[in-house]
Amino acid sequence: MQNDPILLGIASTKELDYDPWIKAGFRFGDKGTHTSRTMMLEELTLLFQECADSASREDYLKAINDHNCLGKKTTATRKLSSQRLSELYGLEPKILLFRVLRNCWEADKDGRPLLALLTALARDPLLRITSTPILNMKTGEELARQQLKDALNESVRERLNENTLDKVVRNASSSWTQSGHLKGRGRKTRCKISPTPIVTAYALLLGFILGSRSHGLFKTLWTKVLDTPQEELVDLALDAKRLGFLDISQAGGVIEILVTRMLIEEERRLIFE
Repeated sequence: MQNDPILLGIASTKELDYDPWIKAGFRFGDKGTHTSRTMMLEELTLLFQECADSASREDYLKAINDHNCLGKKTTATRKLSSQRLSELYGLEPKILLFRVLRNCWEADKDGRPLLALLTALARDPLLRITSTPILNMKTGEELARQQLKDALNESVRERLNENTLDKVVRNASSSWTQSGHLKGRGRKTRCKISPTPIVTAYALLLGFILGSRSHGLFKTLWTKVLDTPQEELVDLALDAKRLGFLDISQAGGVIEILVTRMLIEEERRLIFE
């Protein structure tokens, strides 16, 4: 895949060590879940309702495959759903992004659609490709599906056939609708979303893991997804600090942000070492 959009805020992809990012939960490559599914917000919500926040990976898989918490009709569709949810979110507390997602999910009911979208973007390269045309739309503008298709074609070249490209466009459009960035069924228009303090903290965490710091944290893909000017994001980050999710200080025009409150010791070593 040409110039994975996860790296939009990074000057050069040469000589970079992807391993810590992959261990944290980011996914790279030519494939993506949106060839066959959306970001599955409804299924994720049902799964989290079924499983305690202390659940193990085995607990999540049993809830889907054995207890059929998603209400699927066949064993095959249960298994496929567990595979797709694993691709999108990890379903493994040992994965940093999933563990923090689950913690944020429990603390922020209003922010759940955006928390799910941010995680899906981190883990599905195909969905990430569609972020540029979506985020470049003005509020009230009607979605031109061809723009999504063109963006995908430019990145994947001939790796996906026309039918698969059309499926990705439909599924991605649905995901951006589930997150609140689009509204409508047949004709979709752009909406401005309103992030919560905890969603803002999670977006800053994603940028921090990928190496952004200070003011750069407010210029990443993750904060662009929030549709909010930097000064307002700073206010939301200050609210997140009061809620115990991060540390932020300002002096002489310099902003310093630390996300270590959201991390356990092993994760801190992964990020900082």
